[in-house]
Amino acid sequence: MKPDILLTVPLIDSTMGQLDEHFQVHRLWEAPDRDGFVADIAKRVRAAATTGATGLKGELIERLPKLEVVASYGVGTDAIDLATCMQRGVAVSNTPDVLTQEVADFAMALLLASARRIPQADAYVRRGDYLRDGKDQYPLTRRARGKKVGIVGLGQIGQAFARLCLAFGMDVSWYGPRSKPDTLYRYVDDLVRLATEVDYLVLTCKGGPETAGLVTSGVLEALGPKGTLVNVARGSVVDEAALVRALKDGRLGAAALDVYGDEPNAPPELFAMENVVIQPHVASGTVETRGAMGQLVVDNLRSWFAHGRLLTPVA
Repeated sequence: MKPDILLTVPLIDSTMGQLDEHFQVHRLWEAPDRDGFVADIAKRVRAAATTGATGLKGELIERLPKLEVVASYGVGTDAIDLATCMQRGVAVSNTPDVLTQEVADFAMALLLASARRIPQADAYVRRGDYLRDGKDQYPLTRRARGKKVGIVGLGQIGQAFARLCLAFGMDVSWYGPRSKPDTLYRYVDDLVRLATEVDYLVLTCKGGPETAGLVTSGVLEALGPKGTLVNVARGSVVDEAALVRALKDGRLGAAALDVYGDEPNAPPELFAMENVVIQPHVASGTVETRGAMGQLVVDNLRSWFAHGRLLTPVA
């Protein structure tokens, strides 16, 4: 008999097909009455599959008395109630490594798009302004090559991004909770000081309580009217209201954002700002990477039910 699993949100088709093949899948998002739906299946569900953005709240975990494991499609676990999982003895897995380079590549793409104003230039041509103004009338942009970059969080994604920076001749320094003596990048133990020293501040750190509100108005002001904030981490890392004010008042030069504090709701004030590049949380969003993430979710669940262990457990 196939193990029963609760799937909180739809995943890509190839993953859904494999989950249906190996498990009895209960699709939470399809239920018109979620409370009743959960009550009906609660005593049968042994696993839950979710995403890093959606997570799994403690209230739902508590309603599943037979829950053994949570498999997350993503690296971040800040939306999963890990404390409740630990208390209940529920194992948790995520999908590290397979998306590292993709997210790092996208962070560099955001940096370049902001520096060279690629979305704005695209809109300029689409409006017909290029045809009207002539080929030399679009405003000059900024060079990214050779500039100073500060990375917040030098984990796997941060290190992959740093290597890309070196290819662009950029000077790399970083901030985190503790230094890493084995790294070749300069460590700065004060985030405000790091922000004063760089042209681009790039967030690749984890989300959750430890980093909530880490980028304050003081950090943004230190980055200054010629600085750019790039965020592929979590929206919670930034004081979003302060970010909007700093951009509006010109105290921060630009921002390139893939994540927001209340997704999928991005601050509407950003939409009309010419100095902002905004994306819908798609840093890992390629067919290849999302397929690899989905495969790891399936493989973790199959390993758990076959051998009682996870391939990529969350500590």
